[in-house]
Amino acid sequence: MNHKAPSRYKRAIRTTSLALIALAVVALTGCAKQAASPKADAYKPATPSPAFPATITDDASRTVTVKSAPKRIVSLAPANTEALFALGLGDKVVGVTSYDDYPAEVTKIAKVGDFAGPNVEAVAAANPDLIVATTGVQADVITKLEQLGATVVAFDPQSLDGLYMDLQELGQITGTSNKAEALVVDMKAQVSEIEAAVADSEPSTAFIEIGQNPLFTAGSGTLIDELVKVGGGKNVATAAGYVPYSAEELVKADPDVYLATKGTMSDPSALKKRAGFGDLSAVKNDRVVVLDDNLVTRPGPRIVEGLKQVAEGLHPEAFK
Repeated sequence: MNHKAPSRYKRAIRTTSLALIALAVVALTGCAKQAASPKADAYKPATPSPAFPATITDDASRTVTVKSAPKRIVSLAPANTEALFALGLGDKVVGVTSYDDYPAEVTKIAKVGDFAGPNVEAVAAANPDLIVATTGVQADVITKLEQLGATVVAFDPQSLDGLYMDLQELGQITGTSNKAEALVVDMKAQVSEIEAAVADSEPSTAFIEIGQNPLFTAGSGTLIDELVKVGGGKNVATAAGYVPYSAEELVKADPDVYLATKGTMSDPSALKKRAGFGDLSAVKNDRVVVLDDNLVTRPGPRIVEGLKQVAEGLHPEAFK
């Protein structure tokens, strides 16, 4: 499971050029424009199966078999790390990336490089029996690690249903299926509560800023777009994936709510100073919402907290 998103991993999006914005989007999602996960279909609870060997099909469409319950795990994405800890496997994690910052215990775990460029030698030196990676920018790393004989699984869900299934499969290959099932049940219950809270509200139109110079947004088929829909909103950006968006398009769309991750705009008042932005309804009506980057871009267990932030921004009246 990727993440952070993005940098949802100290991935502040740079404001100097399109190239830097594109790089930040890569760090956010694994790749700037990516096909929907093969697990985007309706979620079906997995049958708990602690037996080994355990075989799954990961988000890179690879069939991976884990022969026995892993005792040494390296995580190459912050969302993966958060999931491992949520399943009670923190004591088995022996390597993480420099972007990993949650939970606090990860600061004591050896670093094996950054998200976009994990150090293959450092990963191998950790002597893991399971490596949990993501797709996109880590494709070459996966190939190199497999050539060394490592067992690597790639998780990169593009939807809530995909995330639920990935958590179930992570539980399956780590012998924690029961915990994974309980975690997913709890997450789904929280999502249902949020959906119920906004069910009677008229959908608010929204724009999602993930980069500001040039302007970049999250369109259809992205996890952030789904958070907006589930949270009672309608994304004004309809193009698929993470795409540039002009100021002219934004003024024409004139969204009710302007959502921005904390990394791109830590000071909401600065939006008024941008040419033409002061005329946006969202700015005039004080509907600019700064989201916690880690919560809305990391496809991990805390995504429900990110959904709550989005829903509260879209419909504050429903959560008073």
